[in-house]
Amino acid sequence: MSEPHPRTIATLDKLDSVEWFVNVGKRDQSYAAYVNSWDTAIETCSALEWENLTLEAANQLRERIGEKSKERSNQWNMVLKIVKPFSDALVRDKSEQIALRNKLPDTFLSCVRWDIFHLCMEAEYSDLVEPGFFSSLSYYYFKGHFPCGFSGVFPEGKFIVY
Repeated sequence: MSEPHPRTIATLDKLDSVEWFVNVGKRDQSYAAYVNSWDTAIETCSALEWENLTLEAANQLRERIGEKSKERSNQWNMVLKIVKPFSDALVRDKSEQIALRNKLPDTFLSCVRWDIFHLCMEAEYSDLVEPGFFSSLSYYYFKGHFPCGFSGVFPEGKFIVY
């Protein structure tokens, strides 16, 4: 295995086909909560609550994979080494210019890399575990926003986006 699974490549291609962050600042999603600036978006995505939620989502993904197949779970690090260069390249292509233009801190790219990498891992393992958190989060990237937090107690509540 030297390339991501075709469904992961399809996910990356679909993400590559749209302009990321083109709708930041627009309130065009009725079921999202909004922040009003990059400063607030960075503050929100850096908040311990958001970090904990995204970490918990990643941990649950790994746990569910392990419950379905120990063998496949044990391949996580091998799959990571294959997928990460692809997801990182896409994040670089789609995010670096806006980060430079808006003088965004490394936190921004770290959050985007985390989201897109785990979206890819959901795709890699979607034959075992239905994609969930990161797939739902990716909707906002597709729609040109930056998902940066959650309002309420998950899963009741709304994603916070810029």
